[in-house]
Amino acid sequence: MERRMISAGFVEDALAGVRRAGLPVAPLLARAGIPDPVGASVSAEQYGALWREIARALDDEYFGMGARPMRAGSFAMLCQVILHAATLEEALKRALRFLRLVLDAPHGRLEVADGLARIVLEDDGPARSAFAYRTFWVIVHGITCWLVGRRIPLRGVDFRAPSPAHGPDYGLFFGAPVRFSQPASVLAFDAAFLKLPARRDEKALAEFLRRAPANILVRYRHDAGLAARVRVHLRAAPPTAWPGVGAIAARLRLSELTLRRRLKAEGQTYRDIKEEVRRSLALEWLGAGGRGVGEIAADLGFSEPSAFHRAFRKWTGQSPGAYRRRG
Repeated sequence: MERRMISAGFVEDALAGVRRAGLPVAPLLARAGIPDPVGASVSAEQYGALWREIARALDDEYFGMGARPMRAGSFAMLCQVILHAATLEEALKRALRFLRLVLDAPHGRLEVADGLARIVLEDDGPARSAFAYRTFWVIVHGITCWLVGRRIPLRGVDFRAPSPAHGPDYGLFFGAPVRFSQPASVLAFDAAFLKLPARRDEKALAEFLRRAPANILVRYRHDAGLAARVRVHLRAAPPTAWPGVGAIAARLRLSELTLRRRLKAEGQTYRDIKEEVRRSLALEWLGAGGRGVGEIAADLGFSEPSAFHRAFRKWTGQSPGAYRRRG
């Protein structure tokens, strides 16, 4: 498993429910191999172990932050519920229904419009902590990425709650624009991913649960895996100068066959990654202003503006001009 760190702020957030219940935190930290007091980031394995310890102490896999406890075993049952879904869309709908039954609130609904899929959380009363909504996103995004065998890149994450002191950690964790104090908590991604097929079976689920929840914290993060290294290389060069698959393999000191095989294991292809980065750059450049649509199309490597318009409509369901006007 990739070595990724979880900030100390998220550790303190996880311990807040233990303290509210009047339980000692020192034994939980000790069993998770985390120093007390928490003074630095911890590994995903340590954080995952702490999550399990807190779940056992509270009999709640949601850190005591839902309207009802998410009793021990609920996460495993959630995975069973989505396992035999045909597509990501079906899996998400099943997951959201299950979590509503278990937690009552917050609960989510899936909205699809203008090429964008949005999971909108509904929650009566005052806003919960940003960590409460983050945990919901970690669970839903993590298990569905696992189910389809690849990372689902996010377009944005909104929080109804105000920013905590370690607010910047949220953007680093999700690898997407994050906004706090919004009217609703919303996680958004390209709707095209909803058609991805489920790729897991019972044997894969047993292995996944053996390493959960540490694996959902790092396995499909934006900065994990070979695909992330390819993205770094692509973003370092203009799209008009992007190398072919053989050249990018050489830069990564891999054979072309090995690159293709390892990307396939992550559920990706070099073409998919180029498309993802090109789409991301298009959204950034259109949002920033200062350049015309034709200039952006050329900079992205499109032979003519009409080709860019067709691609952008495929990505977002709207034209570049409409996207820019809507901000």
